[in-house]
Amino acid sequence: MTTITTGSNSHSTKQMAFVLFLSAVFWLAAYNLIQPLANWISYTALRLPHDSRLGESLAFFLYDVPKILLLLSGMIFIISIIRSFFSPERTRALLGGKREGIGNVFAALLGIVTPFCSCSAVPLFIGFVEAGIPLGVTFSFLIAAPTINEVAVVMLFGLFGWKVAGLYVASGLVIAIVAGFIIGRIRMERYVEDFVWQIKSGAGQNFDEKLTWVNRIERAWDSVKEIVGKVWLYVIIGIAVGAGIHGYVPEDALATILGRQAWWSVPAAVLVGIPLYSNAAGMIPIVGVLIEKGAPLGTSLAFMMSVIGLSLPEAVILRRVLKMPLLLTFFGVIAVAIILTGYMFNWIL
Repeated sequence: MTTITTGSNSHSTKQMAFVLFLSAVFWLAAYNLIQPLANWISYTALRLPHDSRLGESLAFFLYDVPKILLLLSGMIFIISIIRSFFSPERTRALLGGKREGIGNVFAALLGIVTPFCSCSAVPLFIGFVEAGIPLGVTFSFLIAAPTINEVAVVMLFGLFGWKVAGLYVASGLVIAIVAGFIIGRIRMERYVEDFVWQIKSGAGQNFDEKLTWVNRIERAWDSVKEIVGKVWLYVIIGIAVGAGIHGYVPEDALATILGRQAWWSVPAAVLVGIPLYSNAAGMIPIVGVLIEKGAPLGTSLAFMMSVIGLSLPEAVILRRVLKMPLLLTFFGVIAVAIILTGYMFNWIL
């Protein structure tokens, strides 16, 4: 019986590897064909002039939609494989016993590969408190997880290359580490709701679920279908708005609104971004065109990070476990960190 099972598993693994190889070949071929195909449809099939606003907007839209969806699918698959090694329970176990400082760094790094959504904020927060993880370390994780968004990384890489994507990741890490450390240093444990401290830590949880590579690949494919299924419409809408800006908005208009000369542009971008709750799929194409039109990179990134990292829904959810002083401190520290990051990028770049 053991021999048959082992042989069956080996056969399944080989089949899965072959399918993955064919999928990778198809992905690469499609990625390299989308730009000439978009140009052919816009300028040859539809005979739109190359310098027309409609032609530029349509070519931008037809190129960016499949490009972003392909990048998104590929990166989500890879990230999901990595994430299969980091369940919420295992994450809490890894962070348990870590001191502040080192714990903040480790928590922020884990936040990148375990990007839980805002709806997970309360159970994760309670679980971290149960595990005895310091409050500041917990907040470093909760800041990094939504702020350093895998969709944002993929789309920034696709639109601007690895340098801008790397700046986004680096700035998000610094914000998560510093903000978490500050919150930990000012000792605000008394502003956590009382019922959180009264919850007993669960015992005997199984952290060692055994997954084969076939299991991991199947789960990664399920994640691709689930996430792309949820965000594809936002991608299309965001790119459509970006395409309209690309083709029809004068180049200096948005750069003037978010101009480098105005000292208030970065904090204004952050304040405007907080109530504009959206996901990265809808925001990145718009931010991309803002930068293309001349808006400073730092101001644009600050706007984007405030939208996806300082959402009102997350504030409402966290209010269930945080008293108002701690909640306001949490959001205030992040907002100040994002503003300073925006100024720094504008100054450097």
